[in-house]
Amino acid sequence: MLQVQQLHKTYGITTVLTDVTFILNDGEHIGLAGPNGVGKSTLLRCITGEEKPDSGLIACSPSNITLGYLPQSFDFTDTDTLDTVIAAVQSDFMAAETALQQSTEALSTAADVDSALQVYEEALMYFEALGGYEREQRVAEILEGLDLGHLTGSTCVATLSGGQKTRLGLATLLLHQSDILLLDEPTNHLDIEALDWLEHFIQRSPKTILVVSHDREFLDRTVSRILYLDPETRSVKSYLGNYSAFAAARDHEHELHVENWKRQQEYIGRTKQDIARLKGQALRVEGNTTPSQPNIRRLAKKVARKARSRERKLERYLESDERVEKPRQTWGLNLDFGTPPPGAQVVLHLEAVSFGYTQDAPLFQNISLDVEHRECIALVGPNGAGKTTLLRLIEGCFAPWEGQIRVGSNVRLGVLSQEHDILDQHSSVLDIVRNTRSMSETEARQFLHFFLFAGDSVFRSVTQCSLGERSRLQLALLVLQGCNVLLLDEPLNHLDIEGREHFEDALEAFEGTVIAVAHDRAFLRSFAERIIEIREGKARVFAGGFDDYVRHIQRT
Repeated sequence: MLQVQQLHKTYGITTVLTDVTFILNDGEHIGLAGPNGVGKSTLLRCITGEEKPDSGLIACSPSNITLGYLPQSFDFTDTDTLDTVIAAVQSDFMAAETALQQSTEALSTAADVDSALQVYEEALMYFEALGGYEREQRVAEILEGLDLGHLTGSTCVATLSGGQKTRLGLATLLLHQSDILLLDEPTNHLDIEALDWLEHFIQRSPKTILVVSHDREFLDRTVSRILYLDPETRSVKSYLGNYSAFAAARDHEHELHVENWKRQQEYIGRTKQDIARLKGQALRVEGNTTPSQPNIRRLAKKVARKARSRERKLERYLESDERVEKPRQTWGLNLDFGTPPPGAQVVLHLEAVSFGYTQDAPLFQNISLDVEHRECIALVGPNGAGKTTLLRLIEGCFAPWEGQIRVGSNVRLGVLSQEHDILDQHSSVLDIVRNTRSMSETEARQFLHFFLFAGDSVFRSVTQCSLGERSRLQLALLVLQGCNVLLLDEPLNHLDIEGREHFEDALEAFEGTVIAVAHDRAFLRSFAERIIEIREGKARVFAGGFDDYVRHIQRT
């Protein structure tokens, strides 16, 4: 259905894609995996035609296949409303509906009824081919499934949360009814209900779907093949099965690589010892004999030639393709929050807290909660329910309408914002780090290296950084600030899978308190010791981990 052959793409002297080759078959659901910055989004943009590859072939069969693309971020304007966004993506359908109405009206007054009837029938066929009278129902179903059905058509898109904007972008893509869907991080900002809906949609969809995602559980449930974009070769390798099968296959490949390299090193060591032994033997014989003993010296020369022959054989092997490269050490995100400063046993106390953005519509009411030292709490609930707002109230950005929030003695809050708005957009990565803690440029660059900022990347401004780089920079600042209470708003968004696993390990070792808004179910299972659900203006506390919470809500 879609064929990519020997695709190459460079930016200046930087090679992003090399000899990328794969096929997407009709109806396949495939995951595109690889570390951040390896070129996954670039590959999708090349397929859609937004970027032009330097060489290679991208072909669809049949040639009239349509592509639908969901990017990581959206360019909605300040004047866009829900109605205008939905209308824009349905322009062909609305034009067909208008043409059908006009042809219907023309039938009643036409002098040439046969010609008018033919025009009407053609308009009706085209209208029905685009979904017909079921189209409105489909719009409602998609908006409802993505928890946007409660919004009015006049709702300004700029006022939507990050998750609602992602879901609106996804809704427009699904309404377009393309033959192939290319989804770039569709799970970012989605709440658990929307994730579940999207999973079921993909599972049931007969369309060909290529999805970039770092959500391990989402990939396990939705794809049957993984394309891995290797950061070393910059090419793609295909693995059958879901993400877990891919991860197991990669681990097995790595184990085999290490084992083969060790065997090779043992062979090289034995061969070198053998060469040294033969050379030493030849030298000893020659040193202990005189020209009057030619037969013995001929034997020594024969031994020396044998040593030289083995030496040349070893050299040829080391220069050949058979040689096994030393396994590379993965340069992963290095997170260590260190030992937090001491603080109170009860680090946060919320008593009957109520808040809203308009007086006639409270977002939530009467929330009471005590958070103790070293607790790991997950805030869950639908997008727009107020999870981020609650974190900002705790941070002190807003004052509650009613009730009070008390922060324990010696509590130092560390905040990771979902929208990266705490970062100075025009400062460089290096300057932001040095302004957070006094250090030399060399020390700062060494520190940033742990967060995958290398070379000239430290001089880029925040506006020039990718979303993943901005997330890593915020994590770096949390480490520098030495906090004992972390408020994390979607901390895993834009982190690749390896980064997420490092982050989970760092939180497990952290000796302070963590309150996190997250929707990554694998992370929630490993992290949460208590769940607080914000829904319909109320907060419900669930003892136990994420699986306990899921079982409870399934029973109710």
